[in-house]
Amino acid sequence: MYSGGYTGKILRVNLTDQTAKKEKLSSKIAKDFIGGAGFGVKFLFDEVKAGIDPLSPENKLIFAPGPFTGTPVPCTSRLTVTAKSPLTNLVGMGLSGGFFPAELKFAGYDILIIEGRAEKPTFITIKDGEVHFRDASKIWGTQTFDCQQIIKDTLSDQNFRISCIGPAGERLSRIACIMNERRAVGRKGLGAVMGSKNLKAIAVRGSGSLNISSQEKFKTARSQMLKAMKQSPVLYPEFSMTGTPTNVDNTCALGIFPAKNWSATGLFTPADQIGIEALQTRRIGKEPCYGCPVGCSQLRLARTGPYAGILTEGPEFETLYSLGGQTGVDDMDSIIAADRLCDELGLDSISAGVTVGFAMELFEKGILTLADTGGLKLNFGNHEAMNRLIRLIAFREGIGSVLSDGVKIASEKIGKGAERFAMHIKGLELPGYDVRGAKAHGLSYATSYTGADHNRGYAFQEIFGIPVPYPVDRLSIEGKGKLTKWNQDVRTATADCPTLCVFIFDMALAGTSLKNTASLMEAVTGIAFTPEEVARVGERVNNLARAFNVREGVTRADDRFPERLMTEPLKGGAAKGQLISEEDLKVMLDEYYTVRGWDLDTGIPSREKLVELGLEYVADQLGVK
Repeated sequence: MYSGGYTGKILRVNLTDQTAKKEKLSSKIAKDFIGGAGFGVKFLFDEVKAGIDPLSPENKLIFAPGPFTGTPVPCTSRLTVTAKSPLTNLVGMGLSGGFFPAELKFAGYDILIIEGRAEKPTFITIKDGEVHFRDASKIWGTQTFDCQQIIKDTLSDQNFRISCIGPAGERLSRIACIMNERRAVGRKGLGAVMGSKNLKAIAVRGSGSLNISSQEKFKTARSQMLKAMKQSPVLYPEFSMTGTPTNVDNTCALGIFPAKNWSATGLFTPADQIGIEALQTRRIGKEPCYGCPVGCSQLRLARTGPYAGILTEGPEFETLYSLGGQTGVDDMDSIIAADRLCDELGLDSISAGVTVGFAMELFEKGILTLADTGGLKLNFGNHEAMNRLIRLIAFREGIGSVLSDGVKIASEKIGKGAERFAMHIKGLELPGYDVRGAKAHGLSYATSYTGADHNRGYAFQEIFGIPVPYPVDRLSIEGKGKLTKWNQDVRTATADCPTLCVFIFDMALAGTSLKNTASLMEAVTGIAFTPEEVARVGERVNNLARAFNVREGVTRADDRFPERLMTEPLKGGAAKGQLISEEDLKVMLDEYYTVRGWDLDTGIPSREKLVELGLEYVADQLGVK
C-alpha cells in the first residue's frame, strides 16, 4: 500500500451528462504502472475499445502526473495526456511541464479522465474537491494565451492553472496540441480530441499537499539525485542557460540536422544563423517549471524586421528543426514568430513545420502550383509564406484545409506521387534527427508505440556520445535492437511514469536512473522497488502499448521508415553516404523483436512475455497462444 506521493484519487469527468465522480487508485496499479505514461496506457487499453473513431465521444483523454509530481523531488512537474490519436489511430501520448501538473496533484488527483462530449462549448473548473461545468461559448475561437487570461479573470483568481486548445483544436486539426501556460502537450493531435469533446479548457486550483512516506529516506535519496545533477558537466553550466537549442549546433556537426524536408541534410547546416549563438542574443529571461532548479526554458524576443517585439518560450530544438531546417528558413526572428503563432493557435510545432516543409517540396517539384496554394510561393526558405501557411492550417482555410491533418492524410488527398515526400512513421511526422546517421535513434522511431517520437526511446548514446549502458557506434546497426529496448524501457520507467523531466535523465541520471527511481519511489510512496522492478515497469508499459496498437491492426509492416530514408543516402556532412536499407531494418527489427519476446513475423508480443509481465488478460484479448 502506498503511503505518500499519491493522492489516492482518480477524477472521472463525463461531459455528456456533466457529472464528476471520484474513484480510488488501487495499490496494484500504482505498483505495476507507477504513474504518468503507465497510468495513461493502462486506462487507455482497458477503457477505449478497438476500432473507435478517435474524434468520437467514445475516446477518452487521460491526464496523469506521477507520484513525484508536486513533491520536493526536483524537475518533476510533468504529466502525460493519453488518448487514441486521431493522427495515427494508435496510442496518442504527449507530455508537458509547467505548473498545471503539480496543481492537479494539489487539487487532489493522480488521474483525470475526460469522457463523452459536451453539447456546447464548455470549460471545466476543478478547485480541490469541487468540479464545475461552465459555458465556453464566449471564449470559443480565442487563441490559447487569451483564453487562459480570460478564464482567470472570469474566475477572479490568477492562480488557476489552465490547459486549453486554440482554433486548430476547435477545427479538429489532427496536428492540434493542448497548451498549458506556455507549455505544449504536443504531437499526435490531442488538441483535436479535446476539441471533438467541445472542451475548450480545464482550469485547476488546489490547496493540498503530498505526503512523503519516509522523510529520512527521502532526504538521502534526494541529496544523491541533486549531487548527480551538480556533477553533470553540462546541466548547470550550459543547459540551464541555453536549453535544448544547443542541439542545433551538435546535430549540424554530426551531419544529422534534417533539412528541406529531409532532402538536404548535411548540405543546409544553418547553425550560425539559428544555432545557440544567434538565439542567445535574443534571450531575455527564464520561465522554469514548478519546482525546477535548472530552468532550461528560455524566453526569447524577436528583434528585427517585421517580427520585432514577438516573444516566445523557446524555440526548442525540435521547433528550430521543424520551422527552420525542415523549411529551409534561416531567419531567426521569423522562427520565433512562427513558434509563437503555433502556440497561440494550438498547433504542434513539429508536425506543423514538417507539414509546411512537405508542402514546400511539393511546390518546388510542381506537384502543388500557385493555383493550389492560393498564390503562396511555397519555396524553401520563404519565411513569410511559412507564417501565412501556419495560420491557414490552423483555420482550415485554402490549402491549409488539405494540410491540416498532417502529411500522411494530405499526401493521400494530393496524390501525384506526394506520398513519397510525406515524412512520417505510422502517421506521425518525423522529429529533428536524421536517423540515417543515428541507427538506434531510427529504430526507436520505427518501433515507438506513438509513431515517430523522439521521446519514446531517445538514443542519447548516439546523439551525445554518452557511454551508458555502453558506448556505441552511431553508424552501425549492430546491437541496436537491444539498445533500443533498453532506451525505451528505462526512459519510460524512470522519466515518463514517476514523472521526471527527461533532460535530467539524459544529462545527469542516465547511469543511475533505475537506482535513483527505486530509492525515491520507496522514500516518497512507501512502495519498495528494486532497480530491476523499475525497469520491468517500463517493459510492461511498452508491451501494453504495443498490444493496444496490435488491437488496432499494427503489424511488423508498420515498423518502417519513409522511402527516402531507406533509398537516398545523405548527400553531405559527417554522415555522408549513410542510409537505413531494407536489410539494415530487417536485421535491427529481428534483434529488437527477439529481445522483446515478440513474434518475428508479426511483431505481436508473445503470450509468454505478456504473462511474465502480469498481462495475461491482454494475451487473452489478442488471442495469442
